[in-house]
Amino acid sequence: QVHLVESGGGLVQAGDSLRLSCAASGRTFSSYAMGWFRQAPGEDREFVAAISKFSVTEYADSVEDRFTISRDNAKNTVYLQLNTLKPEDTGRYHCAATSVPYGGLRLKREDTYDYWGQGTQVTVSS
Repeated sequence: QVHLVESGGGLVQAGDSLRLSCAASGRTFSSYAMGWFRQAPGEDREFVAAISKFSVTEYADSVEDRFTISRDNAKNTVYLQLNTLKPEDTGRYHCAATSVPYGGLRLKREDTYDYWGQGTQVTVSS
């Protein structure tokens, strides 16, 4: 069982930056691939970024040149650095964990993930 707790969201202006954190319980964090997804009001949840247990990363096209995912296995934490934020980045950001050993495009799918956090809200004003 993995328990995930996100933090770092807030209300910012367009062009600002935020760093989201996701703290994971358990001793086997390093064996999990981690992902970030977001959901805007009235919209489906969408993939943002993922990092495999080997630290290979995947990004949604809309964020690839602005967001950076990273992990610190010693702290059982995955981060999402959000730069040059836009109003369309507004949403609730959830982190997720999966024990599957593969990476690549399958990390972009919600159904790949076994555990989910409650999320942290990011609101970007124009």
